[in-house]
Amino acid sequence: MSLQRPAKVSLMTPDELTPQRIVAELDRYIVGQTAAKRSVAIALRNRYRRERLQGDMRDEVIPKNILMIGPTGVGKTEIARRLATLVAAPFIKVEATKYTEVGYVGRDVESMVRDLVEAAIRMVRLERLEETKGAAEELAIDRLADVLDPSTRMSAPLANPFSTLSAMLGGQHAGREASEPVQPRSSDVESRRAQLRDEIRNGFYDVRLIEIEVEESPQVVGAFGGPQFEEMGGNIGEMLGNILPKRRSKRKLSVAEAKEIFRQEEAAKLVDNESLKREAVRLAERNGIIFIDEMDKIAGGGWQSGGRGPDVSREGVQRDILPIVEGSTVMTKHGPVKTDHVLFIGAGAFHMSKPSDLIPELQGRFPIRVELDSLSKDDFKTILTQPKNALIEQYRQLLATDGVTLEFTDSGIDAIARLATQVNEQTENIGARRLHTMLERVLETVAYESPEKGGAVAIDDRYVEQRLAEIVDNQDLSHYIL
Repeated sequence: MSLQRPAKVSLMTPDELTPQRIVAELDRYIVGQTAAKRSVAIALRNRYRRERLQGDMRDEVIPKNILMIGPTGVGKTEIARRLATLVAAPFIKVEATKYTEVGYVGRDVESMVRDLVEAAIRMVRLERLEETKGAAEELAIDRLADVLDPSTRMSAPLANPFSTLSAMLGGQHAGREASEPVQPRSSDVESRRAQLRDEIRNGFYDVRLIEIEVEESPQVVGAFGGPQFEEMGGNIGEMLGNILPKRRSKRKLSVAEAKEIFRQEEAAKLVDNESLKREAVRLAERNGIIFIDEMDKIAGGGWQSGGRGPDVSREGVQRDILPIVEGSTVMTKHGPVKTDHVLFIGAGAFHMSKPSDLIPELQGRFPIRVELDSLSKDDFKTILTQPKNALIEQYRQLLATDGVTLEFTDSGIDAIARLATQVNEQTENIGARRLHTMLERVLETVAYESPEKGGAVAIDDRYVEQRLAEIVDNQDLSHYIL
């Protein structure tokens, strides 16, 4: 398993997303767990296959949700996250236990769908902003030119203070005023304006300080509390934000900073929010992935004992999750969202319970079950060295900024992997996350002294054992330190 996320993953077209290609892409970041990778790859391919169906059969085919079973730190979350990144699908991770935080009521389970839509909104907005980047840049340069040389502005007729009121009352004055032509610039002014725009574009004025007016959205103080009012608060805030006039404040900034602010404001104006919301809802419904972790924590024998005893709260959460996974319509502030074709991936260690402890209805909604293997010493060695953003490479580059040349020998890597495996066997098995703890202990002195000392440091098996052997051998101490 790799615990790092790439800066950017190259997206493949649907035709290229064969199950084998998906598994090969996941292999670049996640060690082992072939069965889990195959299951999610098939589930993802089935989505593409469904899109190619015609007629009523297309609506009848539903996702085959997956339940991943395995100890913490073996790659369950990472597989789901990488899968979503691979196809640019909206993705959220939730913990089932947070719906039991205050007993049976807990947090509104439907909030996971609303969070998914918000993730889709952010994705689509970033895409639209990228599309309008060029046009927004030119508009921002225009606004900066107005500030730097007001004499080159386009001459406009004086506005009538009663024009807005007249238009609201159905008068004709505003229409006549709008039809009056804007006076064009002279050729000299136009030439000076073009030169000014080129100079702004090339960064000639970047360090000059100017004073600009910046729009500030009105702040709506929350009048409601509790999770059940989250959606209401969001709707009221958005409604009042559109009605109340925008406040403007003056700020003194460099031209480079002002250009970025103007570019963001102009890009926001160019984006059609209504079509953005429609596209985001469609994306969440068709491609959304919801990862529900800690499913084992809400499993219990309550349904077998007639719903009596301490498991009634956990069973209640299962019954609340059931309609969402089955397929229902959830109301959000961006419109109704159907969950029929959202892919749900459940996960849990299930070391104190088993999947059959879930209520039968919920078991049936996770028909694909895969068991993830515990990580071995060889897996740890692979994780340390081979993934794209391997842990050892991260530490090597971090300390290189202080002039330290960090070299790990094969014996040093072997010692870290062996001791990590030993500690996981003696204490709680937290999988690959143990490597973070081990490396921090091994490199503590180097990281502390590197700004003053610099130089080259070789990490071999003797170096590792000097710093870890005593803690590893003392099991009581390793519980607290490692």
